[in-house]
Order: sequence, then structure tokens, then C-alpha cells
Amino acid sequence: MRNYIAVDIGASSGRLIAGTCRHQKIEIKEIHRFKNGFTKRDGHDRWDIGRLIEEIFTGLEKAKKMGIEACMLGIDTWAVDYVLVDKNGDRLQDPVSYRDPRTVGAIEALTSKYSKEFIYKKTGIQFLELNTLYQLYAEDKNLLEKADKILLIPDYIGYVLTGKAVSEVTNSSTTQMLNLRDKLFDKDLLSHVHVSADKFAKLADAGTILGEIKPEWYQKYDLPACQVVTVATHDTASAVLGTPAEGDSWAFLSSGTWSLLGMELNVPVTSEEAFRENYTNEWGAYGTYRFLKNIMGMWIIQEIARHYDYRYTYAEMAEQAGKCKPFAQFVHVNDPRFNNPENIVKEIQDYCRETGQAVPESIGELTNCIYSSLALCYAVELEKLAAITGRPIDQLYIVGGGSNVSLLNQLTANLANVKVSAGPQEATAIGNLLVQMIAKGDIRDIREGRKIVRQSFAIKSYKPQQGNWKAVIDRYKKTLLETAK
Repeated sequence: MRNYIAVDIGASSGRLIAGTCRHQKIEIKEIHRFKNGFTKRDGHDRWDIGRLIEEIFTGLEKAKKMGIEACMLGIDTWAVDYVLVDKNGDRLQDPVSYRDPRTVGAIEALTSKYSKEFIYKKTGIQFLELNTLYQLYAEDKNLLEKADKILLIPDYIGYVLTGKAVSEVTNSSTTQMLNLRDKLFDKDLLSHVHVSADKFAKLADAGTILGEIKPEWYQKYDLPACQVVTVATHDTASAVLGTPAEGDSWAFLSSGTWSLLGMELNVPVTSEEAFRENYTNEWGAYGTYRFLKNIMGMWIIQEIARHYDYRYTYAEMAEQAGKCKPFAQFVHVNDPRFNNPENIVKEIQDYCRETGQAVPESIGELTNCIYSSLALCYAVELEKLAAITGRPIDQLYIVGGGSNVSLLNQLTANLANVKVSAGPQEATAIGNLLVQMIAKGDIRDIREGRKIVRQSFAIKSYKPQQGNWKAVIDRYKKTLLETAK
């Protein structure tokens, strides 16, 4: 029985999870968990990438102590951020976070030459200031000249471990620089950010064997014998693979720091309506596309918890929220003001004051406000998603940490009038493991993999309850429309 380990690092935490597959069931075990976050250094919000790599080695040493002598290893992280590497293989600086304000105004500046419609037809990717395209536009040009390689975070970690560099496609597509037709980095867009295509490593599909961990790491750490597999390195791509879906009339919601709401398609959708609604066509594993909308998800809840110095657990926050009446106010969760404010509670309260709504004060009211607004946002976007794709949505699969929030799941089922299946929480790590297992032949394909996920993990169901939900949605739409004026 082969051992597999998923390295899954999100914006707020990371973990190493061991997995095995036998008798058509996957068993997983958390080996190591650690915190993640950016800090202000050298004038920018930066990730401590060196510490993250150290945490991976710590986790692998724990795996060895658990009796794992050999394993496969896959790495997934968040998207769009990158590391500049010089000719000696050294990073030029710690990577800047996508929440850093350096890209403010970059979309307007770049699209003064190439229209948004032109870029969207090329790439099929939504316009977000955090996209790599705009980060490179704002990057120090001297550093770009010194860089021999530009590697996205999981590709960089794989490079450090093995010495081999690739640009895995599920993550590379989020840069808004891959051409849908040519299946390569687009030369027009690269020229506008003063970057040549040779600074990017060769594109690689999920499931590519990257290689063995370099001998030098075995001299420094007590590690299992590890072969690294390039999985679906964008955490959302892995989460979608780990979704226990079946049939054709389903949508997914990867609920973590971000809420990624969408469908898995075989062809991209770059229609005028998709462009207007800012939907994205991220490349998925095995020739698929993730047609989805980015929504400011649990980030706001995480920031509320941080504001209160984590005196409340997320479960306690949800419990307090359940005691409050929902829909007391409506907040546009994707408003840029919530991207990285100094004080998230003040920002929410100011928003409500400015829009003439009831101001949430307690931890329960604040949490309820965000959960209610998220559920409304999900319902509205699901309606748009079905209209744009021309496909009915009978079931919504919610995976990730947010799948544990029963209040939010039930509100979503009610407002969207769909059956909600919640879980597994660790869908990202499971999707990571599935790709490794498929690459080594322990699972035939992703269809079989999802069947195994359904057999292996508890999935909780929520059915729509009766209520005047259309009136609530209409009030929400009216409030946001008036706010936008």
C-alpha cells in the first residue's frame, strides 16, 4: 500500500495530510498543521516563503517518525503570487501578497492599451487587481530584469525541493496571461509587462511526476524517500477535484478564505455575458475548466475573529450568529473596501451607516451579517451561473472549511432553492491526493476518484426550507444597486 502526502497551504494556514487508498476507500490523517499569513516588510505585505518550506520539512520529519519510510508528495497553495528566482536558483525577495495595495489602479493603466474585451477573449480570466498580470505590471522593473525565472508559489516550492521547475497549468491560468487558443503564455500581454516568455518554466499538466527530493535535503533533515508529483497546484483546482459530485447538474462552492463558486466545464465560456459578469475560466485538471466567480469568503469572518484577538472560535461565532435575526442589513461582500482594511469591524459598521442600515454591534450580529450577505451573494451568482452556461443547477456541493457552517449552508439552500451537500472539509487535500493516486495508477480516473470520495467521507445534506426568500433577495439586490450609485 503506497503512502501519499498532500501539502496544502492556504492564506491563513497550511497542513500536511497523509493518505492511503484501499478497498475503494481513502483514509487520511493530518500529520502537521501550521499558521500562515503575510506581514509588512520592506514596504510591502509579504509571505515568509522560507518558513513555509521549513514547515514542510518539519511535517515530513513527523511522517518519518510515524513510520512512513517512502511516499509520494503533492503541493497545492493559493494562486497568483510568485517568486522571482535568479540564475543561481536563489529567490530575489520574499513574495509580495496579492492583498498588497501596489496593484491599485493597475487594471485601468494596463487596459489603456489593450481593452478588457481583448484581454478576456484571449485569456477568459476575470479582472481582479490581484491577478499576476497586474502584479508584474507593478513589479520593480530592475528585479524583473534580474530574474531568471518567475515561479508561482507551489511551483517554487517544488523547485526548491527537487531542483526542477515547471509552470503547472491550473495555477498558471489564474495569472491572466495564458492564451486559451494557443495554450501558451500570451506574448502581447507579456510584452506589456516587460516580461519574456522564457522567464516562465515549461507548462505542465496536473499529474506530472516532478522528481525526487534533492539529496541535500536528506542530509539536513530526516525525511522519508519522497517523489514529488505536480498535482493541481491551485488549491481551488484541487478542491474541485475532491468534490464528491456526480451527474451533470451541479455546481461547486470551495469555501475558504475565498469563496469560489462555479461549474466544471469541458469548454471555456467567453461570451459577452460572462465578460460582463466577470466570470473566469481557470484551467482545471484533465482538460476541464473551472468556470467560476471569486467571492470574498471567510476572509471577512477570519478578520472579525482577529479583531477580537481570537477570543471566539469560529464555532462560537456561528453559534452567536444563529441567535440573531438574519438579513438585518445587507453588505456587498466583494466591495474592495473589505480587501485588507486596518479594522474590519469598523469597515463593516461604516458601510452600514453610510447605506442607512442597522449597524451590527455584537460578535453574533457581525457574524450573522456576513453569513447572511454571503448566502445572498451565492444565491444571486448561482442564478447568473445557470443563465450564462445554459445549464440547470440542482445541487450545490460546498467543500472546504466553510462546509462546517450549518447556518450558512442552510441559508444558502433556502435562498438559492437548491439541495446543498456539505463536505468534505479537507476536499483540497483530498483532490491533491487523488491526482497523485491517479498518476501512480492506484485510481483509474477522476470519476472513480469522486466515487471513492463519496464512499469515504461523511457528507451532510441541506434541503430548502419554506420562506419568502424571493422578497429577501429582491431587497438585497435593491440595496446593493442603491449603494452602487
